[in-house]
Amino acid sequence: MSSWRAWHRPLVLFALVMALWAVVCAVGLVVDDRVLTGAPIWAKPFKFAVSFVAYCLSLAWMISMLGEDRPRLRRTAWWAGTTVAVASTVEMVLITLQVVRGVRSHFNTATPFDAGVYSLMGNTVVVLWLGTLVLAALLWRARTADRATTWSIRISTVLALTGAALAFLMVLPTPEQQRRETAGPAIAESGAHSVGVPDGGPGMFLTGWSTTGGDLRVPHFFGMHALQLLPLLVLVLAALAPRSARLRDERVRVRLVLVAGAVYAAVLALLTWQALRGQSPVHPDGTTLTAAAAVLAGGLLGVLAALFLPGGRGPAPVEEGHGHAGGEVVAGDLGAHRQ
Repeated sequence: MSSWRAWHRPLVLFALVMALWAVVCAVGLVVDDRVLTGAPIWAKPFKFAVSFVAYCLSLAWMISMLGEDRPRLRRTAWWAGTTVAVASTVEMVLITLQVVRGVRSHFNTATPFDAGVYSLMGNTVVVLWLGTLVLAALLWRARTADRATTWSIRISTVLALTGAALAFLMVLPTPEQQRRETAGPAIAESGAHSVGVPDGGPGMFLTGWSTTGGDLRVPHFFGMHALQLLPLLVLVLAALAPRSARLRDERVRVRLVLVAGAVYAAVLALLTWQALRGQSPVHPDGTTLTAAAAVLAGGLLGVLAALFLPGGRGPAPVEEGHGHAGGEVVAGDLGAHRQ
Protein backbone atom coordinates (compact mmCIF):
# COMPACT_ATOMS: atom_id res chain seq x y z
CA MET A 1 0.00 0.00 0.00
CA SER A 2 1.16 3.56 -0.62
CA SER A 3 2.25 5.84 2.20
CA TRP A 4 -0.58 7.78 3.79
CA ARG A 5 1.41 10.96 3.03
CA ALA A 6 0.64 10.41 -0.66
CA TRP A 7 -3.11 10.29 -0.04
CA HIS A 8 -5.26 13.08 -1.48
CA ARG A 9 -5.08 15.77 1.18
CA PRO A 10 -8.37 17.64 0.58
CA LEU A 11 -10.29 14.36 0.83
CA VAL A 12 -8.37 13.33 3.95
CA LEU A 13 -9.01 16.73 5.55
CA PHE A 14 -12.72 16.55 4.73
CA ALA A 15 -12.88 13.01 6.18
CA LEU A 16 -11.26 14.21 9.42
CA VAL A 17 -13.75 17.08 9.66
CA MET A 18 -16.60 14.62 9.08
CA ALA A 19 -15.26 12.35 11.83
CA LEU A 20 -15.39 15.29 14.24
CA TRP A 21 -18.82 16.27 12.94
CA ALA A 22 -20.09 12.73 13.51
CA VAL A 23 -19.16 13.16 17.19
CA VAL A 24 -21.08 16.46 17.30
CA CYS A 25 -24.10 14.80 15.67
CA ALA A 26 -23.89 11.94 18.17
CA VAL A 27 -24.12 14.52 20.95
CA GLY A 28 -27.10 16.04 19.14
CA LEU A 29 -28.80 12.64 19.15
CA VAL A 30 -28.49 12.60 22.93
CA VAL A 31 -29.39 16.19 23.85
CA ASP A 32 -31.89 17.07 21.09
CA ASP A 33 -35.15 15.13 21.33
CA ARG A 34 -36.66 16.46 18.11
CA VAL A 35 -37.99 13.84 15.68
CA LEU A 36 -38.37 14.33 11.94
CA THR A 37 -40.13 11.82 9.64
CA GLY A 38 -40.03 9.20 12.36
CA ALA A 39 -36.29 9.47 13.17
CA PRO A 40 -34.17 11.61 15.54
CA ILE A 41 -33.42 14.83 13.71
CA TRP A 42 -29.63 14.44 14.04
CA ALA A 43 -29.64 10.88 12.66
CA LYS A 44 -29.32 11.95 9.01
CA PRO A 45 -26.23 14.19 9.40
CA PHE A 46 -24.66 11.56 11.67
CA LYS A 47 -25.10 8.80 9.06
CA PHE A 48 -23.94 11.03 6.23
CA ALA A 49 -20.85 12.10 8.18
CA VAL A 50 -19.84 8.50 8.96
CA SER A 51 -20.46 7.45 5.36
CA PHE A 52 -18.40 10.36 4.02
CA VAL A 53 -15.48 9.40 6.26
CA ALA A 54 -15.30 5.92 4.73
CA TYR A 55 -16.04 7.06 1.18
CA CYS A 56 -13.54 9.91 1.03
CA LEU A 57 -10.71 8.08 2.78
CA SER A 58 -11.11 5.23 0.28
CA LEU A 59 -10.89 7.64 -2.67
CA ALA A 60 -7.94 9.46 -1.09
CA TRP A 61 -6.03 6.18 -0.85
CA MET A 62 -6.98 5.08 -4.36
CA ILE A 63 -5.76 8.37 -5.86
CA SER A 64 -2.34 7.67 -4.34
CA MET A 65 -2.21 4.49 -6.45
CA LEU A 66 -1.74 6.58 -9.61
CA GLY A 67 1.92 7.16 -8.79
CA GLU A 68 4.20 10.16 -8.97
CA ASP A 69 5.64 9.14 -12.36
CA ARG A 70 2.37 9.92 -14.16
CA PRO A 71 1.92 13.64 -13.30
CA ARG A 72 -0.85 14.35 -15.83
CA LEU A 73 -3.07 11.56 -14.52
CA ARG A 74 -2.28 12.49 -10.94
CA ARG A 75 -3.03 16.19 -11.56
CA THR A 76 -6.41 15.36 -13.11
CA ALA A 77 -7.15 13.00 -10.23
CA TRP A 78 -6.22 15.71 -7.71
CA TRP A 79 -8.74 18.11 -9.21
CA ALA A 80 -11.43 15.43 -9.45
CA GLY A 81 -10.84 14.44 -5.82
CA THR A 82 -10.96 18.07 -4.74
CA THR A 83 -14.24 18.48 -6.61
CA VAL A 84 -15.67 15.51 -4.70
CA ALA A 85 -14.50 17.03 -1.40
CA VAL A 86 -16.03 20.44 -2.17
CA ALA A 87 -19.35 18.98 -3.37
CA SER A 88 -19.52 16.76 -0.29
CA THR A 89 -18.86 19.77 1.95
CA VAL A 90 -21.72 21.72 0.36
CA GLU A 91 -24.00 18.70 0.79
CA MET A 92 -23.23 18.41 4.51
CA VAL A 93 -23.61 22.15 5.11
CA LEU A 94 -27.08 22.10 3.52
CA ILE A 95 -28.15 19.01 5.47
CA THR A 96 -27.00 20.61 8.72
CA LEU A 97 -28.71 23.91 7.86
CA GLN A 98 -32.05 22.16 7.47
CA VAL A 99 -31.54 20.22 10.71
CA VAL A 100 -30.96 23.49 12.56
CA ARG A 101 -34.14 24.86 10.97
CA GLY A 102 -36.02 21.72 12.00
CA VAL A 103 -37.16 20.74 8.49
CA ARG A 104 -36.35 17.98 6.01
CA SER A 105 -33.36 18.44 3.75
CA HIS A 106 -34.25 15.84 1.12
CA PHE A 107 -37.48 15.85 -0.94
CA ASN A 108 -38.60 19.09 0.76
CA THR A 109 -40.35 21.59 -1.54
CA ALA A 110 -42.64 23.14 1.08
CA THR A 111 -41.31 26.69 0.56
CA PRO A 112 -39.28 28.37 -2.19
CA PHE A 113 -36.25 28.37 0.14
CA ASP A 114 -36.61 24.66 0.94
CA ALA A 115 -37.07 23.87 -2.75
CA GLY A 116 -33.94 25.88 -3.54
CA VAL A 117 -31.92 24.00 -0.92
CA TYR A 118 -33.17 20.66 -2.22
CA SER A 119 -32.36 21.64 -5.81
CA LEU A 120 -28.84 22.75 -4.83
CA MET A 121 -28.31 19.47 -3.00
CA GLY A 122 -29.31 17.59 -6.13
CA ASN A 123 -26.77 19.56 -8.15
CA THR A 124 -23.99 18.85 -5.66
CA VAL A 125 -24.76 15.13 -5.84
CA VAL A 126 -24.44 15.24 -9.63
CA VAL A 127 -21.08 17.03 -9.32
CA LEU A 128 -19.93 14.50 -6.71
CA TRP A 129 -20.94 11.60 -8.96
CA LEU A 130 -19.19 13.08 -11.99
CA GLY A 131 -16.03 13.68 -9.95
CA THR A 132 -16.07 10.07 -8.85
CA LEU A 133 -16.66 8.98 -12.46
CA VAL A 134 -13.49 10.80 -13.55
CA LEU A 135 -11.54 9.15 -10.73
CA ALA A 136 -12.91 5.73 -11.69
CA ALA A 137 -11.81 6.24 -15.31
CA LEU A 138 -8.31 7.23 -14.18
CA LEU A 139 -8.07 4.36 -11.72
CA TRP A 140 -8.94 1.86 -14.44
CA ARG A 141 -5.68 2.93 -16.09
CA ALA A 142 -3.64 2.58 -12.89
CA ARG A 143 -1.61 -0.52 -12.07
CA THR A 144 -0.47 -1.25 -8.55
CA ALA A 145 2.16 -3.66 -7.27
CA ASP A 146 -0.50 -6.35 -6.98
CA ARG A 147 -3.06 -7.29 -9.65
CA ALA A 148 -5.65 -8.31 -7.06
CA THR A 149 -5.50 -4.79 -5.60
CA THR A 150 -5.78 -3.31 -9.08
CA TRP A 151 -8.92 -5.31 -9.85
CA SER A 152 -10.47 -4.61 -6.46
CA ILE A 153 -10.10 -0.88 -7.13
CA ARG A 154 -11.49 -1.13 -10.65
CA ILE A 155 -14.53 -3.19 -9.68
CA SER A 156 -15.28 -1.29 -6.48
CA THR A 157 -15.32 2.10 -8.23
CA VAL A 158 -17.83 0.83 -10.79
CA LEU A 159 -20.04 -0.63 -8.05
CA ALA A 160 -19.78 2.58 -6.02
CA LEU A 161 -20.84 4.66 -9.00
CA THR A 162 -23.78 2.32 -9.57
CA GLY A 163 -24.81 2.54 -5.92
CA ALA A 164 -24.52 6.33 -5.97
CA ALA A 165 -26.58 6.53 -9.17
CA LEU A 166 -29.43 4.70 -7.44
CA ALA A 167 -29.98 7.87 -5.43
CA PHE A 168 -31.43 9.44 -8.57
CA LEU A 169 -34.35 7.00 -8.34
CA MET A 170 -35.28 8.59 -5.03
CA VAL A 171 -35.88 12.04 -6.52
CA LEU A 172 -38.64 10.78 -8.80
CA PRO A 173 -42.13 11.66 -7.51
CA THR A 174 -43.98 8.68 -6.07
CA PRO A 175 -47.32 7.65 -7.63
CA GLU A 176 -49.14 9.19 -4.65
CA GLN A 177 -47.27 12.47 -5.06
CA GLN A 178 -48.09 12.51 -8.78
CA ARG A 179 -51.79 12.01 -8.03
CA ARG A 180 -51.80 14.78 -5.43
CA GLU A 181 -49.96 17.18 -7.72
CA THR A 182 -52.44 16.51 -10.52
CA ALA A 183 -55.44 16.94 -8.25
CA GLY A 184 -54.48 20.14 -6.48
CA PRO A 185 -51.88 22.80 -5.67
CA ALA A 186 -48.13 22.21 -5.41
CA ILE A 187 -47.18 19.56 -2.87
CA ALA A 188 -44.65 20.00 -0.08
CA GLU A 189 -42.42 17.12 -1.11
CA SER A 190 -41.12 15.44 -4.24
CA GLY A 191 -39.45 12.05 -4.16
CA ALA A 192 -38.90 9.50 -1.40
CA HIS A 193 -36.55 6.78 -0.35
CA SER A 194 -39.33 4.36 0.63
CA VAL A 195 -41.26 2.37 -1.97
CA GLY A 196 -44.85 1.33 -1.40
CA VAL A 197 -45.07 3.07 2.00
CA PRO A 198 -44.64 6.69 3.13
CA ASP A 199 -41.28 7.87 4.42
CA GLY A 200 -41.04 8.02 8.18
CA GLY A 201 -42.71 4.68 8.97
CA PRO A 202 -41.27 1.90 11.15
CA GLY A 203 -37.56 1.43 10.50
CA MET A 204 -34.58 -0.67 11.45
CA PHE A 205 -32.42 0.31 14.39
CA LEU A 206 -29.73 2.91 13.59
CA THR A 207 -30.10 2.75 9.79
CA GLY A 208 -33.80 3.66 9.78
CA TRP A 209 -34.39 1.46 6.73
CA SER A 210 -38.07 0.63 6.31
CA THR A 211 -39.36 -2.56 7.87
CA THR A 212 -42.74 -2.32 6.16
CA GLY A 213 -41.87 -1.53 2.55
CA GLY A 214 -39.06 -1.16 0.05
CA ASP A 215 -36.19 1.21 0.77
CA LEU A 216 -33.84 2.46 -1.94
CA ARG A 217 -31.29 3.50 0.68
CA VAL A 218 -30.34 -0.16 1.13
CA PRO A 219 -28.84 -0.76 -2.36
CA HIS A 220 -27.56 2.84 -2.40
CA PHE A 221 -25.57 2.20 0.79
CA PHE A 222 -24.44 -1.29 -0.23
CA GLY A 223 -23.19 -0.17 -3.64
CA MET A 224 -21.26 2.87 -2.43
CA HIS A 225 -19.39 0.97 0.25
CA ALA A 226 -17.94 -1.54 -2.17
CA LEU A 227 -15.09 1.00 -2.08
CA GLN A 228 -14.10 -0.36 1.32
CA LEU A 229 -15.18 -3.99 1.22
CA LEU A 230 -13.42 -5.22 -1.93
CA PRO A 231 -10.01 -3.67 -1.10
CA LEU A 232 -10.45 -5.06 2.42
CA LEU A 233 -10.86 -8.52 0.89
CA VAL A 234 -7.47 -8.10 -0.81
CA LEU A 235 -5.88 -7.23 2.53
CA VAL A 236 -7.39 -10.35 4.09
CA LEU A 237 -6.14 -12.56 1.24
CA ALA A 238 -2.65 -11.03 1.55
CA ALA A 239 -2.64 -11.67 5.29
CA LEU A 240 -3.63 -15.32 4.75
CA ALA A 241 -1.23 -15.88 1.85
CA PRO A 242 1.87 -16.79 3.94
CA ARG A 243 -0.14 -19.69 5.43
CA SER A 244 -1.66 -20.94 2.17
CA ALA A 245 0.22 -22.12 -0.91
CA ARG A 246 -2.81 -21.45 -3.09
CA LEU A 247 -3.25 -17.85 -1.93
CA ARG A 248 0.43 -17.15 -2.52
CA ASP A 249 -0.36 -17.52 -6.22
CA GLU A 250 -1.37 -14.10 -7.53
CA ARG A 251 -3.71 -15.66 -10.11
CA VAL A 252 -5.78 -17.29 -7.39
CA ARG A 253 -6.12 -14.00 -5.52
CA VAL A 254 -7.18 -12.24 -8.72
CA ARG A 255 -9.79 -14.95 -9.41
CA LEU A 256 -11.19 -14.60 -5.90
CA VAL A 257 -11.46 -10.82 -6.29
CA LEU A 258 -13.30 -11.25 -9.60
CA VAL A 259 -15.69 -13.75 -8.03
CA ALA A 260 -16.28 -11.40 -5.08
CA GLY A 261 -16.97 -8.55 -7.50
CA ALA A 262 -19.49 -10.62 -9.45
CA VAL A 263 -21.27 -11.71 -6.27
CA TYR A 264 -21.30 -8.14 -4.97
CA ALA A 265 -22.87 -6.94 -8.23
CA ALA A 266 -25.49 -9.70 -8.06
CA VAL A 267 -26.41 -8.82 -4.47
CA LEU A 268 -26.63 -5.14 -5.41
CA ALA A 269 -29.00 -6.01 -8.24
CA LEU A 270 -31.05 -8.21 -5.91
CA LEU A 271 -31.33 -5.48 -3.25
CA THR A 272 -32.37 -2.94 -5.89
CA TRP A 273 -34.99 -5.30 -7.32
CA GLN A 274 -36.31 -6.04 -3.85
CA ALA A 275 -36.60 -2.34 -2.98
CA LEU A 276 -38.36 -1.45 -6.23
CA ARG A 277 -40.89 -4.21 -5.55
CA GLY A 278 -41.80 -2.44 -2.29
CA GLN A 279 -40.37 -5.20 -0.14
CA SER A 280 -38.58 -4.57 3.15
CA PRO A 281 -35.05 -6.01 3.42
CA VAL A 282 -36.06 -7.75 6.66
CA HIS A 283 -39.15 -9.41 5.16
CA PRO A 284 -38.02 -11.14 1.94
CA ASP A 285 -40.54 -13.31 0.13
CA GLY A 286 -39.93 -16.70 -1.42
CA THR A 287 -38.86 -15.24 -4.77
CA THR A 288 -36.24 -13.05 -3.14
CA LEU A 289 -34.94 -15.92 -1.00
CA THR A 290 -34.69 -18.16 -4.06
CA ALA A 291 -32.70 -15.51 -5.93
CA ALA A 292 -30.45 -15.02 -2.89
CA ALA A 293 -29.84 -18.77 -2.70
CA ALA A 294 -28.87 -18.80 -6.38
CA VAL A 295 -26.40 -15.96 -5.82
CA LEU A 296 -24.94 -17.80 -2.82
CA ALA A 297 -24.59 -21.05 -4.76
CA GLY A 298 -22.98 -19.26 -7.67
CA GLY A 299 -20.57 -17.53 -5.32
CA LEU A 300 -19.53 -20.80 -3.65
CA LEU A 301 -18.97 -22.47 -7.03
CA GLY A 302 -16.94 -19.46 -8.11
CA VAL A 303 -14.73 -19.64 -5.02
CA LEU A 304 -14.12 -23.36 -5.55
CA ALA A 305 -13.27 -22.77 -9.19
CA ALA A 306 -10.90 -19.93 -8.28
CA LEU A 307 -9.09 -22.12 -5.79
CA PHE A 308 -8.93 -25.43 -7.63
CA LEU A 309 -8.98 -24.78 -11.39
CA PRO A 310 -5.78 -25.81 -13.20
CA GLY A 311 -3.12 -23.14 -13.18
CA GLY A 312 -3.85 -22.15 -9.59
CA ARG A 313 -0.30 -23.00 -8.54
CA GLY A 314 3.16 -22.27 -9.76
CA PRO A 315 4.62 -19.14 -11.29
CA ALA A 316 2.11 -16.49 -12.32
CA PRO A 317 2.58 -14.32 -15.38
CA VAL A 318 3.63 -10.81 -14.43
CA GLU A 319 2.28 -7.75 -16.20
CA GLU A 320 4.38 -4.63 -16.39
CA GLY A 321 4.20 -2.86 -13.07
CA HIS A 322 2.54 -5.80 -11.31
CA GLY A 323 4.69 -7.08 -8.52
CA HIS A 324 7.22 -9.91 -8.46
CA ALA A 325 7.83 -12.88 -10.71
CA GLY A 326 5.99 -15.91 -9.53
CA GLY A 327 3.17 -13.82 -8.12
CA GLU A 328 4.09 -14.76 -4.56
CA VAL A 329 3.32 -12.54 -1.61
CA VAL A 330 6.55 -11.71 0.17
CA ALA A 331 7.42 -9.00 2.64
CA GLY A 332 6.72 -5.71 0.93
CA ASP A 333 4.71 -7.19 -1.94
CA LEU A 334 1.85 -4.90 -1.02
CA GLY A 335 4.20 -2.07 -0.25
CA ALA A 336 5.16 0.88 -2.40
CA HIS A 337 3.72 0.49 -5.87
CA ARG A 338 5.27 1.21 -9.20
CA GLN A 339 3.77 1.85 -12.58
